[in-house]
Amino acid sequence: MQNVTLRLHGTLVARVTVNFTQTNVTTGNEYVKVIPSSIDFDPIPSNVIDRSERVSLVGLRAGIFDLLAHAFPASDLLDQSQAFVRVTVAKSWKLITLSSTIGWAYFLAWTWSFWPQIWENRTRASVVGLSFDYLALNLVGHTMYAAFNCALFWNGSVQEEYLRRNPRGLIPVLANDVAFSLHAVFATTLIIVQCFFYERGQQKVSYTARALMVVFGLVVFISGVLVATGTYQWLDFFYDLSFIKLAVTLVKYIPQAVLNYRRKSTVGWSIGNVLLDFTGGSFSMLQMLVNGYNYDDWASIFGDGAKFGLGFFSVLFDVLFIVQHYVLYRNSNYIELRGENYPGPGSVTTAPRNGVST
Repeated sequence: MQNVTLRLHGTLVARVTVNFTQTNVTTGNEYVKVIPSSIDFDPIPSNVIDRSERVSLVGLRAGIFDLLAHAFPASDLLDQSQAFVRVTVAKSWKLITLSSTIGWAYFLAWTWSFWPQIWENRTRASVVGLSFDYLALNLVGHTMYAAFNCALFWNGSVQEEYLRRNPRGLIPVLANDVAFSLHAVFATTLIIVQCFFYERGQQKVSYTARALMVVFGLVVFISGVLVATGTYQWLDFFYDLSFIKLAVTLVKYIPQAVLNYRRKSTVGWSIGNVLLDFTGGSFSMLQMLVNGYNYDDWASIFGDGAKFGLGFFSVLFDVLFIVQHYVLYRNSNYIELRGENYPGPGSVTTAPRNGVST
């Protein structure tokens, strides 16, 4: 059982009765039992009331819902728009603790996943074997994600617009989302800086990746123009940035997988990065499944499967990289570099597996 407080404050000239309803339920299938089921507020001689009442909620079944308070008779003087509370009923406190632990595990795994590549580049003094297309797209994606998170976390006008569109919604960005995305931009930028100082052969960003980035840039520009002309709100602009992040996630791994295939080697591509990303993605999906069971909220996973689907997609690429590293090319002692990122047809750069020289 948990308690919430109902407070009525302001001018009251006649009796008001407050009843409670639960969203997304039918009669006899409620998530909680509300005690008391209604509360009467009577006017006092001064006609100004400031009274609080405790309301007890006894869980009946798992779920996530809004408990709404309705005052009768209704009055224009009585603002009921914020008279609700988001309630979560869980099957098990142990599963809540497990979910929290899993959440911290994937946050740390994803955050740390950038650093094995940074360390490998430093120890080899080379970035040969690391796809520049992957780096460029990754920086674009994380920058868009960071801008979206920062706007919804810190910008008051963007938050107000979000709450206007979602009156009973919660801001969908937490402090750890902001911290992760800003760290991702910093770490990816650091890797790109390494590319200017360490041996890189003839690698460069391909025309295909450049074309994609031009398309993404046009989306940002057009969205900005729509904001300037009043067609868009700033929230729409930042939503478009988040869509760019989703698009990048779908394509960014492909250049690295193709590069590994052409070279028949994964030298230069940190397997530590892959293993940590695989761990983070797996734990992220596991947490969604645990929460889906604990809160009987499978609709949040399968009703809107974008987050789960993107996580699963990333994990599949991690599995591909693991197979390339430990199975297909595990005995590759030399590196072959070919394709559009290199000097021309027939050009080959080779090096021992334990060090790269061109």
